[in-house]
Amino acid sequence: GIKPPSGVLLYGPPGTGKTMLAKAVANEAGANFISIAGPELLSKWVGESEKRVRDIFRRAKQVAPAIIFFDEIDALAPKRGADTGTHVTENVVSQILTAMSGLEEMNDVVVIAATNRPDMIDTALLRPGRFDRQILVPAPDQKAREAILKIHTANMPIKGVDIKKLAKKLEGYTGADIEAVVREAGLGALRKDMKSKTVTKKDFEDAIKKVGPSVRPELIKFYEGISDSFKSPEVRKKSKKEEELESYVG
Repeated sequence: GIKPPSGVLLYGPPGTGKTMLAKAVANEAGANFISIAGPELLSKWVGESEKRVRDIFRRAKQVAPAIIFFDEIDALAPKRGADTGTHVTENVVSQILTAMSGLEEMNDVVVIAATNRPDMIDTALLRPGRFDRQILVPAPDQKAREAILKIHTANMPIKGVDIKKLAKKLEGYTGADIEAVVREAGLGALRKDMKSKTVTKKDFEDAIKKVGPSVRPELIKFYEGISDSFKSPEVRKKSKKEEELESYVG
């Protein structure tokens, strides 16, 4: 059969459902899901962080098939020599690489990592046999926005609301943003009239004015640039524009 990648990196703006996607993959594959928030692994005690990494991989092998999910991998494995990097994180990166090398003969343990800042990750993690499959998880497209709206308005008494047209106005909105818009529309209807039994088009228009999109055009360009750099064999240096955009992505 076809050997799956050892590691998959999910990257994209905050709130686009990277964790949900990883869980869905595990569920679909019937695999155990072991989730770790990157910063939780770091310990000030010498050798403790590396031990935690070894324990996670050992546990995954014991309960295989399994998916190990590292959230906020940039906090756990920043570029070596970066201002944010420490001796502890460098040791953790080395331990993760060693552990992933030990999975080569195991097709039933896959490592998935997620980050909002793929440009800040140690490039050693992106080489073949490691997180060599990188997948951009963008903000939902028109069809996905319609589906999200239908889910969140399923039990809402909407009146005169065209879901398709409403979805078009929500470009750049993440799933969490759309949920917030629907909630604000409902609250807005109640604020105007506590006896209101319907939520109207106007309520949604007012809600959109209050709840802005998380994914701005500048942010989209940032991730498109990252995506292009992953396709190139050369490690692209951070541009001045990307440095300016750091404030957008934290």
